[in-house]
Amino acid sequence: MNAQNGYDIEDLQPGMSASVSKTITDADIVLFSGVSTDTNAVHLNEEFARTTMFGGRIAHGMLSASLISAVLGNRLPGPGTIYMGQTLKFRAPVKPGDTVTATATVKEVIVEKKRAVLETVCTVGGKVVIEGEATMLCTSRNT
Repeated sequence: MNAQNGYDIEDLQPGMSASVSKTITDADIVLFSGVSTDTNAVHLNEEFARTTMFGGRIAHGMLSASLISAVLGNRLPGPGTIYMGQTLKFRAPVKPGDTVTATATVKEVIVEKKRAVLETVCTVGGKVVIEGEATMLCTSRNT
């Protein structure tokens, strides 16, 4: 581990995994709208959202995806690492009151480049709502 309690590249192994869970609230959706400036009615207007294929309001996809950042920055690889890239596939909506669990699992460790590739998945009640892959620049004990 590094001085900030994150994993150095030398400590990472394929299969290592960490998760973060959060229940998405109405307040989270409103605050995310403000920060992102995404005020799409499907997120904020229940009357309108009921007329959509979702049958009601849904959270911003990037709000749920931001929990992946929490796993990567706080748990695995953790503090001191830099987010270099992320792919995302949105598989299902997240509604207010849903508990999202974001999990990152180490797929590949490239010690000489100080990079790690992690599978990233968000689930609600065991159902995949987002999946993708992240690339991280990691700390090293050797530099």
